[in-house]
Amino acid sequence: MTNARKTTLVHEQSEFTAARAAEKAACAKQNAMAALTVAGHALDAADCKYLLDMLGINAAGEEIDDEV
Repeated sequence: MTNARKTTLVHEQSEFTAARAAEKAACAKQNAMAALTVAGHALDAADCKYLLDMLGINAAGEEIDDEV
């Protein structure tokens, strides 16, 4: 009975890990698309940087971690 429980927990952890990886990939794709959209509508490079900073992403579409 203990072995079955361990197997179930491992399976659940694998599903959770896969779901987290899929969410991270989807978030990265969405951030990249947002960065492109901002770049297309910005007035100049300074405006683009300002707007991306407001969104918390950089020009590559990656989230900026402000924690020190």
